[in-house]
This record gives sequence, structure tokens and C-alpha cells, in this order.
Amino acid sequence: MIPYLLVGIGGALGAMARFGFGGAVGNAPNGFPLATFLINVIGSLAMGLLVGILARTTPVYQNEIRLFIAVGVFGGFTTFSSFSLDAMTMVERGDVLLAGLYVLGSVVLGLVALWAGMSVVRVLP
Repeated sequence: MIPYLLVGIGGALGAMARFGFGGAVGNAPNGFPLATFLINVIGSLAMGLLVGILARTTPVYQNEIRLFIAVGVFGGFTTFSSFSLDAMTMVERGDVLLAGLYVLGSVVLGLVALWAGMSVVRVLP
């Protein structure tokens, strides 16, 4: 029961943060889903930092922290289903090049951000 509450509460917080951020940033004038793009990159960086910290410290409540933050908060914040929907919408409206740039940019920068977050934690004393 507790794991579901941790994920559920974290997910609600992440979803609210995503909604607020998305409303504040919005889309670029050309229709590029800038908010989702930035959310995926920021979420990947944050996940890299969290994973690095949890790997280095192994706190007593590591599983609960992982469930609440990684699965709940970040899962609610960085839903990749929005990413897929945005890309498909661009393809369907004929913006194939823009969709390709969006997919490639999101994946590459997300991986780089995750690596950067983990690398930052690895060099800390």
C-alpha cells in the first residue's frame, strides 16, 4: 500500500509541476513543443542527478526515495507519451523535418543531460 501512495503522491506533484511549467513556457511560434522538449531534458538531468546520488549514498530509505521521486515525481513530470504525441502531431501536419529534429534533439540531449547529471555526482567528494 505504501509504495502506491509514494508513487501516487509523487506522480501528482510531478504532473502539477509539468502542467505549471508547460503553461508558463508553451510552444514556440512555429508549433515546436518547446515545453515538452525542455521538460524531457530537465527531467533527464534531474534523473541523472538522483540516480547518481542514490548510487553513491545508498540511504536507508533508498527504495522509498526512488519510488517517490524517480517513479512518482519524475514519472509525472516527464511523461514521454506527450513526447510521442507531439512528434506524431508534427508528422501528421506535414512537419516531418521538424518532428525528426524534435525526436533526435530530445533523445540526444536527454541522454547527454542524464550523463552530465551522473558525471557531476561522480566527481563530487
